[in-house]
Amino acid sequence: MDIGPKVQQVKRRVDSKLSYTEILQEEVKKSQIKYQDNHKSDYDNKDGMEASQFRSSKKQGQFISTIPFLIPKPLTVSSNLGGLPISLEMAVGLRKMLFGNTFHVFSYEWKKSCFKFHAPYSDLSYALEAEKGGARAILMAVQVYIIKYCLFVRNREENIPLQGLCEMSQTEQENALAESLGDILWTAGECRKAIVCLVTTDTYFTPNIDYKIDNLTERLQLFEFFEKEAAQKFICDHIQCFKGEGSHGVILFLYSLLFSRTLERLQKDLDFTTSHLLQFSLGNFICRQAILNVILTGRASPHVFNGFQKFDSEGGVQELLHGVLARSDVGYLHWNKEEVERYRPFQVGSMLKTPKLPIWLCNISGIYSVLFSTNRLLLSDWKMEHIFDLYLYNGQPSQKKTVHLTVDTHSHHWEKNHCEESDPEKRFPSVEMAIRTKWEGAAINWNGAVPFF
Repeated sequence: MDIGPKVQQVKRRVDSKLSYTEILQEEVKKSQIKYQDNHKSDYDNKDGMEASQFRSSKKQGQFISTIPFLIPKPLTVSSNLGGLPISLEMAVGLRKMLFGNTFHVFSYEWKKSCFKFHAPYSDLSYALEAEKGGARAILMAVQVYIIKYCLFVRNREENIPLQGLCEMSQTEQENALAESLGDILWTAGECRKAIVCLVTTDTYFTPNIDYKIDNLTERLQLFEFFEKEAAQKFICDHIQCFKGEGSHGVILFLYSLLFSRTLERLQKDLDFTTSHLLQFSLGNFICRQAILNVILTGRASPHVFNGFQKFDSEGGVQELLHGVLARSDVGYLHWNKEEVERYRPFQVGSMLKTPKLPIWLCNISGIYSVLFSTNRLLLSDWKMEHIFDLYLYNGQPSQKKTVHLTVDTHSHHWEKNHCEESDPEKRFPSVEMAIRTKWEGAAINWNGAVPFF
């Protein structure tokens, strides 16, 4: 690297309080970071051979520091494990269902996303780390099932202490993840079949000019199971393929979800408003509602109201909008301040607002969180819904422990405070407003925590 111009630039900064050596080191570091950023997008599109050459150049001294954006080589299993190799036809169908075409591929943020827990035995040992990006919605939706398993599957008590979630070992974390992923896939397969996708060492088809390779999809094997417990055990045996660094774990789970549901069923689940499952927004692919609904309910309905609704399209033709058809184990809440201000509130039906178990994926102004109760009977006994506790995990790096909320549905204190407050940001804590879409007019005590706006 030619640092001569940098030296001249540094010499001119005579007013700086840093030493000459410190300033020079800063300038060299900035040059390295700029070089890395310029080559990040290039790396996303490289196949295995190009990636190897890229790493080799690092050894030759082109990079002084470790490149932070490199994705480790995908974790692979033996090609002799006995799965069904993916075909070009299957890969094309998968790509079209996700992106609407065969030329888009997953970004760096998607590729590095995996199911990584917070530290064992910590206050958030039950919780997945959820970084920014399109995969975050899937991580938080799976988090709902992890809480379901920890609170209501492995335990049969009516009311579980929250402390039970905060004492999980690494083995318990892995078991919870395997049980949860298997549960979701089995439900998507209509409780008859689950398919698990893993990356192998071989490539199974030669792409044509109409298909862009990604060095991942072409190496898939599909493993079919006709018992939920067998699928869960297989996932547990290969848990590093979903949680390990470089595993591409979220993508593998998404592929498994789509094949478990089958591409044919997915087409029937969707309606004219949704032709594919990922939407390009702000430079990244984000999940449409249909992906979240297939995780939460087993069916990829594009909407969250109950049943079907008729829609008058142009030309007077009536179209059917597909909503949620049955009450599932876990639910969904939605609140967005901008939508309310525009008089276009997002209507969630009772099927999702009142699930069988008190756990909800929440979309609060575009940020996904999980809200839950440790009381199994909360939604089955109306007397429980007078004063009760809810717990919140929002997946943000700033959250170090689970937030404890106390909800009072009968005091009506909120209406009084609502009228007295003039600052709209104080009138409308977003988490509270999301809770009030389920319990209208409820007063919410944050028990000393700072409210999330």
